[in-house]
Amino acid sequence: MMMHSPKNSDGLGHSDKRSTERREQTRQSGDRNFWSSLGPGVISGAADDDPSGIVTYSVAGARFGTGLLCAAMFTWPLMAAVQTMCARVGMVTGQGLMAALRTKFPRPVLVVIAAALFLANTINVGSDLAGMADAAGLLTHVSSHIWVVAFAVLIGWATIGFRYGTIARVLKWLALFLAAYVLTALTLKPDIGAVAKATILPSVPRTREAWSTIVALLGTTISPYLFFWQASNEVEEEKALGRRRVMDRQGASPREIRDRKVDVAIGTFSSNIAMYFIILTTALTLHAHGITEPQSSREIAEALRPLAGPFAALLYMVGILGTGALAIPTLAGSAAYAFSEIFNWRQGMDERASRAPAFYGIVIASMGTAVAINFANVNAVKALYWTAVINGVLAPFLLVGMLLVASDKAVMHGQPSSPLGRAAVAVTALAMFIAAGAMFFLP
Repeated sequence: MMMHSPKNSDGLGHSDKRSTERREQTRQSGDRNFWSSLGPGVISGAADDDPSGIVTYSVAGARFGTGLLCAAMFTWPLMAAVQTMCARVGMVTGQGLMAALRTKFPRPVLVVIAAALFLANTINVGSDLAGMADAAGLLTHVSSHIWVVAFAVLIGWATIGFRYGTIARVLKWLALFLAAYVLTALTLKPDIGAVAKATILPSVPRTREAWSTIVALLGTTISPYLFFWQASNEVEEEKALGRRRVMDRQGASPREIRDRKVDVAIGTFSSNIAMYFIILTTALTLHAHGITEPQSSREIAEALRPLAGPFAALLYMVGILGTGALAIPTLAGSAAYAFSEIFNWRQGMDERASRAPAFYGIVIASMGTAVAINFANVNAVKALYWTAVINGVLAPFLLVGMLLVASDKAVMHGQPSSPLGRAAVAVTALAMFIAAGAMFFLP
């Protein structure tokens, strides 16, 4: 039986002492500068544009030109609504998303979800390592296999060795690498009128291939690993403030919720703007010159060099290195959080490896398997593309589960998601169901 402490004047289900503490910390947080107020929302948004996502966007531009530019405008509000709901679940319940889902679904179902998450994330990590290694190989002429191992060891060591506060600060700065893709497109001096027309008046997809690409874009942008990462990072933020017990993290003030909405809005907007300009870059270069089936980030960068110039190719590669370093801890960490919440393992990036061996074991297993994938000669582009498709098919089912949690006043301690937020997530789930169905049933 769930026990609730008496509600205070703000309607929060925790004690007066807890409420006073939160109001005081909220008042103090208002004195911080704007950059310091940003956090999990910006990191999650930037992590969405990992090297595997960049290749998916590049393939979309190479195959369909500017025909799918509107996807970035369409996915931004949907992604913002989903990530805001995930953030609210973490802030209000004081636990990660999988812990909240435990109140609605049996453990075997959650284990299947976590296993699928681990598999998809691990393939993505492998693809991200390959993309980073290709970029580093082009810049240094050192074998990409050496760089795969080097990046895996370095990122794994930093994820395990550094505390959450340090990791969060580094990841937030790495988010600035998304600007590389805006600059890459601008160096091509696109016809603004033609681009605007393609954005505002898109062509309706009519083939299974086009719909599968849309599903891949949706699965890359509105991706399950970001759901778990966002909610768990809210918990990490609370722990960093000294709220170690679940009961001390329950509930959120209106100011905290508003701040996170702004944080998520900025992070998701940045993510989708980068997506827009990546599609535009490859549409104006690769697609325009008949290169419609690029097979790797290296091939894309090499094709950009003669078509767009060495500076554009350099920016493309630098962006891959920065976003990869940001996304890999997110991918490996989200699966670790999911399994830990199912089995009540000690977890968190503030924990020492000796105190949370299972949590960090999942991180190491994911990265080790990802390295092995790179030495197995798996076609990285095809693997990540179909991983994005799988995510696009599975995500709407997970969104339905989130809606059940976020609408439950008992689980959400009297602070369920707003009707508008729930409606937006419901529309997102419906859109993803429709896109997946069109992919399967169109000739």
